[in-house]
Amino acid sequence: QVQLVESGGGLVQAGGSLRLSCAASGRAFSTYVMGWFRQAPGKEREFVGCINWSGDVTYYTDSVKGRFTISRDNAKNTVYLQMNSLKREDTAVYYCAAEKDRGWSPRFVQVYQHEYDYWGQGTQVAVSS
Repeated sequence: QVQLVESGGGLVQAGGSLRLSCAASGRAFSTYVMGWFRQAPGKEREFVGCINWSGDVTYYTDSVKGRFTISRDNAKNTVYLQMNSLKREDTAVYYCAAEKDRGWSPRFVQVYQHEYDYWGQGTQVAVSS
């Protein structure tokens, strides 16, 4: 069983930045595809971005492209979400998720949340105007 713990959320003014971290337990972190998702009040959880196991492939939803960056440090079992130029509509609970290795291509990334095997508890991000 893998445990994921997010941190780094908080209150920030529009235009500001935050960096979220997601620390994973276990030895297999370097084999997982990692994703970030968010859920705004009254809305369904949505995909934000993801990164392949080695960290050289990322993919983002259109609304965050150019503002958010996902990276990972496999030596630290941690994935990051750097959020710049934050907007009020970025306000949400942010979740990280991990998909186990299923033999995909090394460049594989996953956008479908139902395919992820493990989830963190979430961290709140609030952006004020």
